[in-house]
Amino acid sequence: MLQLFQISKFLVIFIEGCLLKGNGLDWRPRTIPILGNLHMMDLKRPHKTMIEWSKEYGPIFRIKLGFQEMVVLTGYETVKDALVNQADAFADRPFIPIFEDVTKGFGIVFARGDHWKVMRRFTLSTLRDYGMGKRTIEDKITEECNVLTKTMETYAAKPFDVTRILSAAVANIIVSILLGKRYEYEDATFLQLLKIIRENSQLVGSPAVLLYNLFPKLGFLLGARKTIMKNLKELHDFIRTTFIEYLQDLDDNDQRNFIESFLVRQKQENMKTTHDGYFHNGNLIGLVSDLFGAGVDTTSNTLRWAILLMMKYPEIQSKIQAEIAREIGDIQPRTDHRVKMPYTDAVVHELQRFANIVPSNVPHATSMDITFKGFFIPKGTHIIPLLTSVLFDESQWEKPHKFYPEHFLDSEGKFVKRDAFMPFSAGRRVCAGENLAKMELFLFFTSLLQKFTFQPPPGTSKDDLDLTPGVGFISTPLPYKTCAVLR
Repeated sequence: MLQLFQISKFLVIFIEGCLLKGNGLDWRPRTIPILGNLHMMDLKRPHKTMIEWSKEYGPIFRIKLGFQEMVVLTGYETVKDALVNQADAFADRPFIPIFEDVTKGFGIVFARGDHWKVMRRFTLSTLRDYGMGKRTIEDKITEECNVLTKTMETYAAKPFDVTRILSAAVANIIVSILLGKRYEYEDATFLQLLKIIRENSQLVGSPAVLLYNLFPKLGFLLGARKTIMKNLKELHDFIRTTFIEYLQDLDDNDQRNFIESFLVRQKQENMKTTHDGYFHNGNLIGLVSDLFGAGVDTTSNTLRWAILLMMKYPEIQSKIQAEIAREIGDIQPRTDHRVKMPYTDAVVHELQRFANIVPSNVPHATSMDITFKGFFIPKGTHIIPLLTSVLFDESQWEKPHKFYPEHFLDSEGKFVKRDAFMPFSAGRRVCAGENLAKMELFLFFTSLLQKFTFQPPPGTSKDDLDLTPGVGFISTPLPYKTCAVLR
């Protein structure tokens, strides 16, 4: 019996090895039945496990989580080669149960094929029409900066949590594009929407949802999925109610916001004898959900990291304030001032690098068979281009694990671009709102540092401040309070 068992084991290993070599990538690390490599994974922070594996198995390796096979790409050179140099081959999205449940393939973030191309093209052109990267949206941001700073003044330098008001301020920018309006920070409906977005972004990166994605038949046992779907229904109900109002008073010649532009395009398509079928209500809800969610959570959490890091490193905060005083004084910060403020610009970039907001990146998939760096990767393979491995690549950054604004300064103190700066990803699937986010971060951050010095609450020292990120798809700071002291 022992000999028979050993022979059987040998045959299984031999056959498995032959099959895997046919795909060009061995399983590294080795898998076990059903779980694959899941038993070895830090379910709260899977990107950390993958970073450790890359040290042993190299920049490209293949893993299996449950029944899902994946190829992990790590390091700047490998990720750039895939997403930029081989952009078309790595531009698709894989099938992920929770995101299929949430998006139904609509919108822009998880759409595929021609459907995605049409929606992305419409979204980028329409966002530009409503001021993305232009003076008109900059004016809206500066107005919101004033509301935000006045709201912070009301706390009279007493400790408070910045999460709610930062989320509201950032959300009002995308709301102004989508709906042509803004909400007061205390508006109950607005606050509930922000709560939903925050909760869902945490839950989609939770261990429970990871297990659901790998074993979807277990979904009925997992409360996280139920909460996500309940939140999603509430968000979609709000969007439906909102855009139905515009249906009642739609002027083809006077489009005032993103939703109206979509509805006019929908009307034009429906009048044709044949049309592409892309501009339907499902896509409208999907696009608004994507833009609202992505446009709020990433930027507001980067600003939360910014305030935490200013408390942690008061000497950096002081240098920024000195540059602001020297270059613009009390003038309202504008994007034109960025060239005069290389240190502040460097800090904003380092904030994005260090915050590592989407550490695992949004998953990609191969759209064709490709031989990449000597490895054959079949069409439809689930790809993880690990952004954290780029932003902390030791071959690209002098002090990757420290908050070090000098990463973006030359020996003369002038701002320098870094190719490995990829917080918005890269290639065909680069974040559609990248330019808007960059503008928001600079203007909000500079306006806040111009008005306030951020200090830890009484009894808390800078050494007590914890830079450990929370658990979730988005890397968020742990809850904290700050004192915004008027300058």
